[in-house]
Amino acid sequence: MPLSPAFRQTTFADLPGWAEDDQSAAFDAFRRSAFHVLTKPYRTGALGVAFEAFSEAYAKARACPEISGAEARAFFERHFVPVFVMPEGRPAGLVTGFYEPEVEASPVRTDFFRVPLLSRPADLVDVDDQNRPAGLDPYLAFARQTPAGLVEYLDRPAIERGALAGQGLEIAWLADPVDAFFVHVQGAARLQMTDGSLRRVTYAAKSGQRFTGPGGILAEIGEIPLEKVTMQSIRAWFRANPERIDEILWRNRSYIFFREAEVDDPTLGPIAAAKVPLTPGRSVAVDRLLHTFGTPFFIAAPSLTAFGGQPFARLMIAQDTGSAITGPARGDLFAGSGFEAGEIAGVVRNDADFFALVPKQLVGDAS
Repeated sequence: MPLSPAFRQTTFADLPGWAEDDQSAAFDAFRRSAFHVLTKPYRTGALGVAFEAFSEAYAKARACPEISGAEARAFFERHFVPVFVMPEGRPAGLVTGFYEPEVEASPVRTDFFRVPLLSRPADLVDVDDQNRPAGLDPYLAFARQTPAGLVEYLDRPAIERGALAGQGLEIAWLADPVDAFFVHVQGAARLQMTDGSLRRVTYAAKSGQRFTGPGGILAEIGEIPLEKVTMQSIRAWFRANPERIDEILWRNRSYIFFREAEVDDPTLGPIAAAKVPLTPGRSVAVDRLLHTFGTPFFIAAPSLTAFGGQPFARLMIAQDTGSAITGPARGDLFAGSGFEAGEIAGVVRNDADFFALVPKQLVGDAS
């Protein structure tokens, strides 16, 4: 089949840093997807990289429990052809970073722990073309069930003022509203509970409104220059201006609801949109409307050195998505869990070249 206009066929020799990358961890991440699809296949993205075309590579991956870096590279070269992903609306692709925060939490409200993480309310329903009422914002994928029908759900200011109080939705309580907000942004967290146990929460649903990031707001009102906006600079501004936290955060109307999840392997991240645990430094969130989960992407970002001190050139596996991740050459790199991962993820905003690895039967062998 012809390639999408968003792709330009190339060769592995043209991938900067391909031969120096150790792809064994990427293979492990790919293998986790290979087992998941036995239960539920991934949806083919609009760019036409057909899920069915991965069947041979997935079968071979499931049969290889351990593999070296050289063997992993040979595996990907055997089953895939690289294509350059054309950026849209900017001269280069763009990568940002995300991570799983680790925060202290209490199972009950106290004078110190006063900010709740909430589970999905019973009146929150998924909305699609089948049940969307006339006049409801087409963007909304969730709505509130009322006796009169579906309406836009309560937004962040209403919920944080207590609109859902008394329903028993509280999973845990945090001390800092800014910590809670960044748990919402990341969509997951490890909770160090006051009783010494470790719990995990992960995304369950959202109120549905559009996300408005505090960094953009603070740049717009002249508080932080846009080029200086990072997670660290945003947190520093909130520490210096605690009386303005609600003013800024409530301009983001979107609110996230969570569910509890197991911490089966502490070296891996939460189970994300592709229904497998994220692999630090090897899982990437992409635009799921365009791309097919499980697709390997080689990403080269010479100006990015936060991952290990060297220019970033790594094979990643598409295993998550996000509302801000839109466009063919756009990715969010999973940095891991905890403070150090947050320090990495918080500074990532770099130009990057994206190379999708497409199953050979879709495009022929260009090697």
